[in-house]
Amino acid sequence: MKTIVFTSAAVNYLPKVRMLCASIRHHHPEFEIVLALSDELSAQVDLSSEPIDEVLAVGDLEIPDRERWVFFHDIVELSTAIKPFVLKTLLARPNVGRVLYFDPDMVLFSRLDDLLAELDSGDIALTPHQTVPETTNEAIKDNEICSLKHGIFNLGFVGVSATPEGKRFADWWADRVYRYCIADIPNGLFTDQKWIDFAPVFFDGVRILKNPRFNVATWNLTTRTLAGDTGNGFTVDGRPLGFYHFTGFDSGAHRVMSNKNAPGNASAAALVDWYECETRLDSQDPISRIPWRFGAYADGSKIPRAHRRLYRARADLQAAFPHPFDCAKDNSLKRWMELQGPLEHPELLAKKKVNPLNEPLRPGSHDASVSSA
Repeated sequence: MKTIVFTSAAVNYLPKVRMLCASIRHHHPEFEIVLALSDELSAQVDLSSEPIDEVLAVGDLEIPDRERWVFFHDIVELSTAIKPFVLKTLLARPNVGRVLYFDPDMVLFSRLDDLLAELDSGDIALTPHQTVPETTNEAIKDNEICSLKHGIFNLGFVGVSATPEGKRFADWWADRVYRYCIADIPNGLFTDQKWIDFAPVFFDGVRILKNPRFNVATWNLTTRTLAGDTGNGFTVDGRPLGFYHFTGFDSGAHRVMSNKNAPGNASAAALVDWYECETRLDSQDPISRIPWRFGAYADGSKIPRAHRRLYRARADLQAAFPHPFDCAKDNSLKRWMELQGPLEHPELLAKKKVNPLNEPLRPGSHDASVSSA
């Protein structure tokens, strides 16, 4: 039975996807590697030489009412929202024993045979953000309280066996994410991640991986000792580093938090310096400048987040404009958002234009029914 590994990203994130997939290929050449695209594959992109065996774009997935559903999400939300649908697709294939997911900003540094053994006896494998209590108030605020907001488990990794329980988990996760994959921390939601807090309660065979060599990141460097260097390899609490999560790297947040949570640790600094060196040309790669297919209306104008939020919330808008990206007709969603939207929702949409006839555009009901899709 084979193991399939996948990651999820838009086309412009392929430089980092390449690093992850190359590290998987190096340490586990027996794995089948799939790229899940929260995008459309551009004719400008040639993946034939990449360390990837297959590409599954969002258009290849069995997602009900796909066009409207895609419009609900920004790029980060969509990249996470498609994960359980890809998982279901891969688990259903013949001769598949397990499926692993890794975020594209991760890198493997050694084999993961001990992790695979956990799935041999279990159905679902998860890595918590923290496995040891913090000891300072500052770290509690930075790390533990942050996990209370974003989720106890980091969904940069998840492993699922092709068992009835594993498939039941994938079905449940897909249903929740289909309806509620949104970054809305005040209302208890953070894309796909917060839902997994329920996993150990709702499902059997959940393996919570507390081995410190898995999913090392800035949020657990306060309680784990990273040692070694790029020449001799890295260890975590004396064990070979399995995989590291370089989250928030491009913004500079990763380096800031690494310095804060592992002050004076030369190995942590060397690891961050190494990744920065390896990714220094990412922004110059032509692929990184390919725009996200779902980031704009059909006329090329950028879709504001408020348009997505309002369309998600109002079932009447969804019914009136079943093709939300289109701009060909005068009565398009974009036109409604620009003319009628500010009148009905001034709290969300700045009033840029006035309807000279003061006539409501379809659907025009201020107290329309609300759907969370």
